[in-house]
Amino acid sequence: MARIDLVDLAQSYSGNDAAPESFALKPISMTWRQGGAYALLGPSGCGKTTLLNLISGIVTPTRGKILFDGKDITPLSTQKRNIAQVFQFPVIYDTMTVGENLAFPLKNRGVPKAQIDARVAEIGELLDLTPYLNRKATRLTPDAKQKISLGRGLVRSDVAAVLFDEPLTVIDPALKWELRSKLKALHRALDLTMIYVTHDQTEALTFADTVVVMHDGRVVQSGTPQELFDKPAHTFVGYFIGSPGMNIVPAEVSGREARIGGHVIALQRSYDKLPAGATIEIGVRPEFVHVATPAPGLLLAQVERVDDLGRVSFARVRIGGVKFAARVPQGFSVPGGDVGLVFDPSRVHVYADSRLVEGGA
Repeated sequence: MARIDLVDLAQSYSGNDAAPESFALKPISMTWRQGGAYALLGPSGCGKTTLLNLISGIVTPTRGKILFDGKDITPLSTQKRNIAQVFQFPVIYDTMTVGENLAFPLKNRGVPKAQIDARVAEIGELLDLTPYLNRKATRLTPDAKQKISLGRGLVRSDVAAVLFDEPLTVIDPALKWELRSKLKALHRALDLTMIYVTHDQTEALTFADTVVVMHDGRVVQSGTPQELFDKPAHTFVGYFIGSPGMNIVPAEVSGREARIGGHVIALQRSYDKLPAGATIEIGVRPEFVHVATPAPGLLLAQVERVDDLGRVSFARVRIGGVKFAARVPQGFSVPGGDVGLVFDPSRVHVYADSRLVEGGA
C-alpha cells in the first residue's frame, strides 16, 4: 500500500517537443493517499487510461515523476512497482481451478502454501467464490470470470495499489450494481489503495471516495461525489455529472444579479470583478430550479416536453435559443405553453471561461 504523488506528470505520444495542447496528458500534480478509493472519470480519449498506464509503468512519462511513499519509481518496471492491474476483459487460466487462479500471483512470489491457502480462502469468501474454488475456471459466466480477475488483483496484501481499467465493461447491467458494491466492501475490508477508471458516472460515484474528473487530457476537478455535484469547478463537471446535467447558460452578471434575455435572476453572492473579456455563464442544476405557473418576476420558458423518471419529472424548456431542464414539482400539471422558472439563488453558480468564480460576501 502506498501514497502516490504525481509531480508535473505529462505524456505525449509524439515526443517531448510536441505542441503542449497535443499532449494526451497535460501536466498534473496531485497526491493520492494510502488506502484511498479513487475513480478517474471522463469520456473516451480524455487521458484517464493514459494516466493509469503511467502509474502502473506500462507507459513511461514524457515529463514529470511518480512517487510511491516519497520514493521516485518513474524508471521502474511494472513488476518492481508492485502494482496489481485489472483490465476490461477477464484474464484467467481456463485450465486451472478458480482457487489455483487466485493463488497464482502468490505462488509466483514464493509465498508459503499455508499463507496462500488462507489468503485464497479469504478472497474467495469476500467475492462469493468459495463454492467454486475447486472447479475449473472454464465455462464460467463472464461475471464469475471477472470476479476471478478481480480476486487475482486483490489477493496480494502487499501491493502498492490496485488499478482497475473499466473492469465492468463486459458485465451484464443487472450484475454491475452487485459487483460495484462488492468492490466497495472489499476496499473497506482490505484497506488497499484502489484507482478505478471509468466513463460511467454511476460507477465512479458509487465506488470512489474521491472522484478525479478528466477532460481533454486535464484534471478539471477532484473531490467527493457530493462536492462535484454541489459545486462543479468547471462547466464540464456540471454537464458530465448528473442526470440530467447542469444547465449552463450565457448570462450578463453584475453584483448580485444575472440577466438572461433581459430577465433578472438573483444570486446569493456578489460578482463585481469578473475577468475582462471572459465568456460569462451561469450554471444551475435542474434539481434546483422548478417550473411554476407564469407570474410577474419569473423567467418565462416554452415547454418542449416532460421527462417522467418515476420518482421525479423534469421539464425540457426553451428560453429563446437556450435549452433548459427544470424540476416539475409533485402534483404540478405542466401546461402546453409557457411556464415560469423559480431559482434557488444559493444553487446558481457563475463561470468565467468555463471556470467557477467565487463571488464575494
